[in-house]
Amino acid sequence: MRRPHIKKFSVALITTALALSLTACGGSGPDAATRLIKRVTDGNEATVKTNGNDLSITNLLLVATEDGSAVVVGTIVNYADEADALLGISAGGTTATITGEQNLVKNQPIRFEGDSANAKAVFSGVGATPGRNVSLQLAFARAGVVTVNAIIRDKRDTYKNVTN
Repeated sequence: MRRPHIKKFSVALITTALALSLTACGGSGPDAATRLIKRVTDGNEATVKTNGNDLSITNLLLVATEDGSAVVVGTIVNYADEADALLGISAGGTTATITGEQNLVKNQPIRFEGDSANAKAVFSGVGATPGRNVSLQLAFARAGVVTVNAIIRDKRDTYKNVTN
């Protein structure tokens, strides 16, 4: 005696199990590996979350200009309730000239370059060479000194309009 309903049930069960196992993500949900990938174009990033500080530095890089200067590109945001201030940026004993906004009020970013830039930092005549990396030290009134490795980009594509 045949039992066609059991055979159909078995096929349906196997098909469902295969479909679930082949499409399921091993770590689905808010902590899935694919949701946690973060790429910040060419620039580097850093965060400071110590002693009541909550700073985020994103897309930090330098752009070499025709005269050998290096222009800082990136964004700094203070998420802490207490204000901070960017005191200076240096590399290899050379200090950048900063103009524009330097106060870091909660949720009001300092943006170097781009359409919404509110600050500019330039290392004048340092012989910047595209493709090299440099260690930048950013000094803050509250957060102290933060060191970030930054690439030096050439002045093209997204950075073609960067000027010193």
